[in-house]
Amino acid sequence: MMLTGGSDAVYYKLLMSTLAGATLEWFVSLPDGNITTFDQFTMLFREQYLVNRASTRIFYDVFDIKQYQGESLKEFLNRFGVQVVRLKPTDEAMTVHAFVKGMLPGPFSESLLRFYPKTFSEIWHRAVAHIASDDRVTEKRGLIDPVRPRAAGRP
Repeated sequence: MMLTGGSDAVYYKLLMSTLAGATLEWFVSLPDGNITTFDQFTMLFREQYLVNRASTRIFYDVFDIKQYQGESLKEFLNRFGVQVVRLKPTDEAMTVHAFVKGMLPGPFSESLLRFYPKTFSEIWHRAVAHIASDDRVTEKRGLIDPVRPRAAGRP
């Protein structure tokens, strides 16, 4: 909502209709006559709730993204990819290093160490191929081996 003109009293009335819960209780608990301008109120509000502001993320925060125990490669790849889009790191080599460093030991991480990728896109393509291969192996293991027919007259 954008409001141009109007008095501080109008601003307070409109603000009251947007507050709820603990914020409304805080507003109501302010001493009567203590605030003389809307700018003064704005400053008090910011002081009260500044600690609740989400911290700004920095591109090197990709190094904080770690694969959880029991998290599949697919889940980690997706979670890491979402954070890369959010953080917009500018250094491709750093993104690759952060991904490799964040992975738990396993066949895919070992393959990345043997043949180190140059781009995150390369990691993505190799991971998709690895996931598809794992899915086929899992599917094959789930099939029941055929039972060899017994020869007639044998127990």
